[in-house]
Amino acid sequence: MSTVLITGANRGIGLELCRLYAARGDEVLAVCRRGSPQLQPLGVRVIEDIDVTRDGDAERLRSELGERRIDGLIHNAGLLVPDDFGSAQVENVRRQIEVNAIAPLRLTQVLASRIVDGGKVAIVTSRMGSMADNGSGGQYGYRMSKAAVNAAGKSMSIDLAGRGISVVLLHPGWVRTGMTGNRGDVTADEAARGLVERIDELDASRSGRFVHASGDELPW
Repeated sequence: MSTVLITGANRGIGLELCRLYAARGDEVLAVCRRGSPQLQPLGVRVIEDIDVTRDGDAERLRSELGERRIDGLIHNAGLLVPDDFGSAQVENVRRQIEVNAIAPLRLTQVLASRIVDGGKVAIVTSRMGSMADNGSGGQYGYRMSKAAVNAAGKSMSIDLAGRGISVVLLHPGWVRTGMTGNRGDVTADEAARGLVERIDELDASRSGRFVHASGDELPW
């Protein structure tokens, strides 16, 4: 992979993905609403003021790329608003679906012409979107949004196959970031390393799968 575009790039897993790709010599396009001091030393191109939930921003991002082609598109931007039955607010559910599910579809459609034939699309999802793995309930907005993006990613893997573009749905693990209140089993760096390994090995034979950063396939 030579040119990779990463959303939600200013912190957490997105920042560590930028760090890893830049360190190995790839060109990184770091897309975010607001940059961060941690991005500046990495030597990546920071594209700020992009809200992935807005059509106009997606179009502006495509214009920012000009004629530049990308080899990899990583949808990392995400939103978690904890809830349970009785406390789930419709507006919060809607917002999570906008960020976690609709935005990856929107952005992939808008940037499809910029992705090289044989390129890769990776969607950072969650095993909380799995029906078979749900043994604890709750987290309505987050679970619904991740189940929805899993469905979108699977369909995109079929619809983009004619161009040799592979799509993978990746669960990073329970990661210690601001989103999780710094609770979790792995650091953002450890999660990012696993995600990069899975993206590196992604090809047509693995397209359309729902996979843990460790490499284990997950149930839908």
